[in-house]
Amino acid sequence: MKKLLVLFLLLNHFCFAKTFRRLKFFDASNKAIHYVGRIDCSNPELPRFWSPGVYFYTTFVGPDCYVVLNDEVNYGVMHNYIEIVVDGKPRRIMLSAKTDTVWVAKNLSKGKHTLLVCKDTESGIGYLEVVGIGCRKLVNEKDSSKYLIEYFGDSITCGTSSDLSQTPCGAGRWEDQHNAYMSYGPTVARALNARWIISAVSGIGLIHSCCGMKITMPQVYDKLMLRNDSIEWNMNKMQPDVATICLGQNDGIQDSTKFCSAYVKFVKTLRSKYPNTTFILLTSPMADENLNKVLRNYLLSVQKEINNEGDKNVYHYFFKKRYYHGCDGHPDVDEHQQIAAELAPFIKQIKHW
Repeated sequence: MKKLLVLFLLLNHFCFAKTFRRLKFFDASNKAIHYVGRIDCSNPELPRFWSPGVYFYTTFVGPDCYVVLNDEVNYGVMHNYIEIVVDGKPRRIMLSAKTDTVWVAKNLSKGKHTLLVCKDTESGIGYLEVVGIGCRKLVNEKDSSKYLIEYFGDSITCGTSSDLSQTPCGAGRWEDQHNAYMSYGPTVARALNARWIISAVSGIGLIHSCCGMKITMPQVYDKLMLRNDSIEWNMNKMQPDVATICLGQNDGIQDSTKFCSAYVKFVKTLRSKYPNTTFILLTSPMADENLNKVLRNYLLSVQKEINNEGDKNVYHYFFKKRYYHGCDGHPDVDEHQQIAAELAPFIKQIKHW
């Protein structure tokens, strides 16, 4: 029995080695590989990104394909999760090494197949670098997305603490329940045939962040990884058609004048960067009854002031219920789909998409 197992492993290794050799390798700068999100492309051979939800996509010719990624392995122990989507079918995996060769397709048909790889984990888990893709051939086909939506927010928007499919709450590490791809933002975008950018980080607030965090969103919104020590992100690179702002959960109930004034100022700052973008101010999907009531009043006041000053391209949306069945009171993956099911029709209505 042992000899048979060894023989099987040797044959399996031989088959994959043979497959590996017959595939061509295309480095990360290949024009058939398209990138979306806050990405450091100072070295085009190794595009680097931290933010959850950053993704790249391409079309490859089957039957086999692999991706090579560098994982920062922050603090020597943290590994990023990624979503691999082949022909529209997603699967989530955790990387396991400093450099990972991930087989994304095996023994598919010999025709064309779509591939999308999305970073599921937050900035604090560390960066990813794309080394390249191995396959028979890459085909330079851009997706059919007509629009771009950016989502400013906190851990909810990141999809943190939402995915319990592999590790239950209270087990494993913090990053084990991250799933940006299945969070409400990308889900809305896919429903509306749009690309997405997640500009969010756990714990952050508008004027008060939680958990000892010393930054707020207005201080870091224009940084590559939304940290003070991060390099600046050129916001002219990708002008969104719509930008949502989902802040306030970590602020809690604040002085109304102080909070609303800061919110108005933040929207005006974003407007200076995005002159044609439609802004939507969101309540927190996990807010309790007291915070939800306060946030509704805040957002109505903020929108009214901005509209009265002549900017009519600012709206609000109040979520209909509380979503809190993930870890630490966050929405779980199913609830993110429900949140998206609320928000997508509203965006479609106001934008006439």
